[in-house]
Amino acid sequence: MDQRLSLVTLGVTDLDTARAFYERLGWTPGPSPEHIVFFQAGGMVVGLWDRAALAIDSGIETDDTEDTPGSGDGWGGQVLGVNVASSGEVDEQMDSAQEAGATILRPASSRFWGGYSGLFADPDGHVWEIAYNPYWTVTEDGQTFLGDGRG
Repeated sequence: MDQRLSLVTLGVTDLDTARAFYERLGWTPGPSPEHIVFFQAGGMVVGLWDRAALAIDSGIETDDTEDTPGSGDGWGGQVLGVNVASSGEVDEQMDSAQEAGATILRPASSRFWGGYSGLFADPDGHVWEIAYNPYWTVTEDGQTFLGDGRG
């Protein structure tokens, strides 16, 4: 699996409030689809998304009382992401994670926003997404740059 980080998605309780906070810090939103805000942060991206929607998309059961990786009240409301250049690379990275002992939260599949992604939890429950976003650019050295706002 690639040793890099290209996207951090923060689950927020109020998107407008969170966006305003980061703008007051001097951050400028980039092209973003409705209901999510992306910020270009050097060669990576920081996203803000409704916390409940992020949990559902990530396969997280926030009211789960079982000791399921990534789930429960202890979930920190963030997902770490690695963007890759093709859907085939998503499958390869997900296979590598599973072989290393990850728990698959959502198998890789086509997504409503036009890309392809899957999610897993590491042994301590930290959630990772491996994604191909056809609207973003991933350079050979792994830097990820926002596209036109569709994905």
